[in-house]
Amino acid sequence: MIQQALDLLKDPLHFLTEFIAAHGSLTYALLFAIVFMETGLVVTPLLPGDSLLFSVGLIAAASGQLSITIVIPMLILAALSGDQVNYFMGKYFSAYVRSKDKILFLKRSHFEETEKFYEKYGVKTVIIARFVPIVRTVAPFVAGAGRMSYSVYLLFGFLGACLWVTSITLAGYFLGDNEWVKSNFEKVVLGIVGVSVLPIIIGIIKQKFTAK
Repeated sequence: MIQQALDLLKDPLHFLTEFIAAHGSLTYALLFAIVFMETGLVVTPLLPGDSLLFSVGLIAAASGQLSITIVIPMLILAALSGDQVNYFMGKYFSAYVRSKDKILFLKRSHFEETEKFYEKYGVKTVIIARFVPIVRTVAPFVAGAGRMSYSVYLLFGFLGACLWVTSITLAGYFLGDNEWVKSNFEKVVLGIVGVSVLPIIIGIIKQKFTAK
């Protein structure tokens, strides 16, 4: 299982191709579980998100082994369901989180900084966070811990889930026949991750210059 998890992180396209060959339609359940866990459990932020969605779109276009009309609404539901679990966990453990300096790899300062980010950028944060690895896992928990209005969070969480799943999956779908993409998929994955974490890098640089 550890080796399979490492294979999934390293090359989601190869992993999914082999899994489909071995298990067929059970792949849909696996995809739902991965997206749900990445967005719904604050302790699993390292699961692939963007690269997984891109791979799903590519497979759907290249081989038709996955149906794009099934997988997009299914993964939107998985992302939205995960968000709700994460939000209410944050709300339930709000007092406990604030009483501790650190929980696992998360520091109290991380939650405080994210709350300030919510205050500064408002509900747009719910949508923006969806496109940033790790942040999309932590943000729903912090929103719950920070007592953000649930109706507001649900609306913008839904919009964010739709935009995230649809845009990246369709990007993979329409680039699926591109020979360069097929033969250089690892570079594509690195590029997706690089673009995804760019907002974090820019934020860190701005923070350092502001501190100076």
